[in-house]
Amino acid sequence: MKKHNFSAGPCILPQSVFKESSQAILDFNHSGLSILEISHRSKDFVAVMEEAQHLALELLRLEDKGYKALFLQGGASTQFLMAAYNLLEKKAAYLNTGTWSSKAIKEAKLFGEVEEVASSKDKNFNYIPKNYNIPADADYLHCTSNNTIFGTQIKEFPSVNIPLVCDMSSDIFSRELDFSKFDLIYAGAQKNMGPAGTTLVVVKEDILGKVSRQIPSMLDYQVHIGKDSMFNTPPVFAVYTSMLTLRWIKEKGGIAGIQKLNEEKAALMYGEIDRNPLFEGFAALEDRSIMNATFNLKDEKLKDLFEDLAKAAHINGINGHRSVGGYRASMYNALPKESVEVLVNVMKELETQA
Repeated sequence: MKKHNFSAGPCILPQSVFKESSQAILDFNHSGLSILEISHRSKDFVAVMEEAQHLALELLRLEDKGYKALFLQGGASTQFLMAAYNLLEKKAAYLNTGTWSSKAIKEAKLFGEVEEVASSKDKNFNYIPKNYNIPADADYLHCTSNNTIFGTQIKEFPSVNIPLVCDMSSDIFSRELDFSKFDLIYAGAQKNMGPAGTTLVVVKEDILGKVSRQIPSMLDYQVHIGKDSMFNTPPVFAVYTSMLTLRWIKEKGGIAGIQKLNEEKAALMYGEIDRNPLFEGFAALEDRSIMNATFNLKDEKLKDLFEDLAKAAHINGINGHRSVGGYRASMYNALPKESVEVLVNVMKELETQA
């Protein structure tokens, strides 16, 4: 039986993507070859890479606006240093809203001065800082749009006159934004786009080539742009599966269509967290993520009963991160609303048995 997968990542993908990609493992495009063994230089795979890049820009509405889409390796963790390597000349500004932005700050400090413009560490990152000052002389501002561990999400991004860099690993393609406000977006695939193994980077070309340091080829965005994401052998299967998922998003009405479904799921989940006297939410109300709902039991004595009920209902992946505890329901794009309904019913059942 297929479980209701609330895992924070690698996460659930559309069932149609599972089916089509599994068929491609056996025979890709009726070529007699598996997608796992096909040459990345072949006509068939070049078409996959080109379509994936095109769909990414199309869905973000960044076509013909000076942006390039890259599919790279190393996860968002490599982007923590790669962004700084390519952009940080003297000083960069960072908004610290959780574990991943803290890691990005650590890497950036290897390349120059880092000014932490605001942090929510004082309350274990359960809110998004507001009304902070951004230094006008910074090379860029870096933020993390959605904080998987803590269940917070930036609702309104700052207007800046310097490049805006954003780690969108856990909410890319989940909600409509003016993506042209961002000069560099990066996102590990394994939340909303594909399996682990590739990272989407969308970069405005005119911000590149301005640092004085020499950049190793493998970490240079301009090198990867020049080679169409094929400077080295790309993660063929991860790119192919990401392309299929981007097709699926387009078929669902694009980001606008997906956002409507995501908001319905989030409303259902948070509605029960707030209604049920046995639970309480972790993140500040105004900063709650529509991707990751974090919540706790008010009485830990009910822990075993709740988890037994969840297991019986075939629910997977709701344990919270160790730094927060409690529970986390990750409701990425491909999670059906029915799965959220099952979890909500388990929470209601706990109330009747407690």
